Amino acid sequence: MSDDYETARADLGARYGDVPPLELIHEVAGDADESAHVLSALIVLRHLRSQLGELEPRLIAAARELGVSWTRLAPALGVTSRQAAERRYLRLRPDDAEATGEGRVRAERDRRAGDRAVAEWARRNSAALRGLAGQVAAVDGLAGEARRGIHEALGTDNPGDLLDPLSAAAAHLRGTHPGLADRIAEVAEQTARVRREISDERAATPGGSRRSG
Repeated sequence: MSDDYETARADLGARYGDVPPLELIHEVAGDADESAHVLSALIVLRHLRSQLGELEPRLIAAARELGVSWTRLAPALGVTSRQAAERRYLRLRPDDAEATGEGRVRAERDRRAGDRAVAEWARRNSAALRGLAGQVAAVDGLAGEARRGIHEALGTDNPGDLLDPLSAAAAHLRGTHPGLADRIAEVAEQTARVRREISDERAATPGGSRRSG
C-alpha cells in the first residue's frame, strides 16, 4: 500500500477504530465532522476502487476459464449483451496493448467489425448451427446449465446466439462425445478465421475502414 493510504487509514482508525475499508467509508459518510476525515476517506476510497478495478478482469478471466459464456457473464457485469461483456473485459484487461484512447477506439471498431462478420457467417450457416445445437441439447448427461444455455439460444431468431453456449458445452462433451466436441471446435476455428480475415482487411485499408459490408 502507498504511504498516503496508510496515513489515511491511521487518521481514520484513531477516530473509528480498526474496521474494514468499505465500512470505514460508510462511517465517515454518515458521521463526518472534520474535513480531514473526509479527505482521508476519499483516499481510502480511491485505493479501494483501484483494487476492485484490478480484481474484475481477473474474475472475468477465471469465469471464462471455467467455461462461463459471455452471455451468462453479461448480467453479472451489468451489461445487456455478450458483446458488451466481452468489450468490458477487453477494456479492463491490464495487459491490453491498446492503451491509448485512439488505440481503444480503433480496437473497439475492429471488434465490432468482427462481431458483424461473425453474425453474418452464423446467419449463412444457421441450419448447420441449429442442427449441431439440437444434437448437443439431446445428449444424455449434459450438464443442466449447458443444456439450458443451448435451449435458450435455440429459442431466439439470431443463430449467432448459439456460438457461446456451444463453446461452453464443448468442455462437457470432450470425454463422452468427442465427435460433437470436434464439430464445435471446427465452428470456433471458422469464426476465429472470419475475425482474422476482417482484421487483416481493415489493417490493409487506409484508416482501418472496411471496403465492403
